[in-house]
Amino acid sequence: MESIRSTPCATKGDELLISGGNLASYPHGSNLSPPDESIHAQISLARMEQIFPSPVDDVDPVTLVADENRPSPANRPWVVSNMISSLDGAIAVDGVSGGLGGAGDKAMFSALRAIPDVILVASRTVVAENYRRPQTPPHIQDMREARGQSRLPRIAIVTARLSIEPTHQIFDPEARPMIITHGASPVPKRESLAKGADIVIAGETEVDLPAALEHLHEQGARCALLEGGPTLNGAFAAADLIDEWSLSSAPVIVGGTGGRAVKSSHSSEPRQFSLARTLHDEGFLFHRYLRNR
Repeated sequence: MESIRSTPCATKGDELLISGGNLASYPHGSNLSPPDESIHAQISLARMEQIFPSPVDDVDPVTLVADENRPSPANRPWVVSNMISSLDGAIAVDGVSGGLGGAGDKAMFSALRAIPDVILVASRTVVAENYRRPQTPPHIQDMREARGQSRLPRIAIVTARLSIEPTHQIFDPEARPMIITHGASPVPKRESLAKGADIVIAGETEVDLPAALEHLHEQGARCALLEGGPTLNGAFAAADLIDEWSLSSAPVIVGGTGGRAVKSSHSSEPRQFSLARTLHDEGFLFHRYLRNR
């Protein structure tokens, strides 16, 4: 398996069975068609207002997010979770998160995808959101390369039952993804998927997230972007592996019975975060929360 060439990210639900032990919403933009030059230009020129911690009238989200400090913890990458939510807590409209987003959200999505070495996502989310290889604009690829990173982040699909077909468009030979699973996952399906992805075994009968992150760290990953879905978010939260929570707040009320950004079969100990930064754009708020450790 190729290593993930990297420097620290900034110098300045699946049917998952997850354990916290040993080695064993596109969210929200990933289902877009490959961006054309006009979309690249919109992202390049996107400017926002910072309202916390200090007012700044004109902020470039790509530069701001890249300059924020994300020190890699010992033996694993820094984990950033990126989700969008309506005013009443909905994370999707008609089953996908794209209906909540706007131009500013797409710009923030692009800014966040510019920083990680690897993008972690559950197989069910890959299918529901119609994932494909990262559509990273060329100027951001140049920025990544200048920082010592690969031009594109790698996709790492986390799945216990290998519930994705090898014909899915995510399996691109020019941007080969990883699949993180456990030793008891179906061998024939694993062998089939191995034709289009690098298989990582983390755990004997359950996906062991700390071990998976340790493996990614050994491969050179210093920053990982967690894109859900809610069950995978819940597993990371239960294992206290989320260092940063990036929340886009959409100025809409959706109603209905939609789920939350974090889903688990039981309540876990509350994890305390502190607000580090808030941006504003056309009614949308973009919050950065850091884990209190």
